[in-house]
Amino acid sequence: MANICFERRALVEIPEPQPKIAGRLRRSYMDVLSTRVGSLQNSAASLTRRGRPLVSCSQRQWADESDSREEEEEKAPTVLSSQQLVQLLSSLILLEQKQKCTDDSSKLKLLLEDLLQKKASVYRSIPYSRLGSNRDAHCYRKAYPHLLAFKRSCQEGSQTLVRCGDWESVLEFALAGWRCTSELPHWDTASHNELREHCYATLAKHCSTALRHHQPAPSKAREILRRLKMAQGHNQQMSSCVEELKQLLKDLKH
Repeated sequence: MANICFERRALVEIPEPQPKIAGRLRRSYMDVLSTRVGSLQNSAASLTRRGRPLVSCSQRQWADESDSREEEEEKAPTVLSSQQLVQLLSSLILLEQKQKCTDDSSKLKLLLEDLLQKKASVYRSIPYSRLGSNRDAHCYRKAYPHLLAFKRSCQEGSQTLVRCGDWESVLEFALAGWRCTSELPHWDTASHNELREHCYATLAKHCSTALRHHQPAPSKAREILRRLKMAQGHNQQMSSCVEELKQLLKDLKH
């Protein structure tokens, strides 16, 4: 038999698959959305760095016009008429007087509160658990520092009001301080009561000074005279002030 030769086909090597071109890939919806959001944020940041707000042209123009009007109003001088100037001055004077009255009343209130606090400290310092008298020398030594503080408050408070020239407050402080002084403890030893007598003398002196510089209205003067007579019942050092006020009332009648 004839030799039959069959052709054998050579095996062809299959090449490796080539990578796809990136430009032809289809991006997903989320990738596209994130890209757009990032670009918007970058543009907004650049505008912010430049100092340009994201407003329309009409809004920007309106804002510029309003700014220019405000600058012109600030530069323009304010001219007041004579009537407006008089009203302004009168309102300032009234405000100053009101502020002064408020300051004087608050100052008198603070001084009286300090005096009452010193009197309360005197009574708190006295021991009440003793079997004997709580007005003897031992209790006096306990209360002596607080009595000195009370005396100092009487002197400094009245002197402060005298320097301010507020004579009505001086009279009120003297009468209220007189009542507080009369409420101090009466000690068994007579020499221990000299400090209270010194407070009486200081208050009577400043009360007399206030009456010489201040002439109250007749109704107000009669009320002060009534209170002075009550103060005279506690101590006779107020007698000179009572006589001065009586003479003042006689002069007002004439």
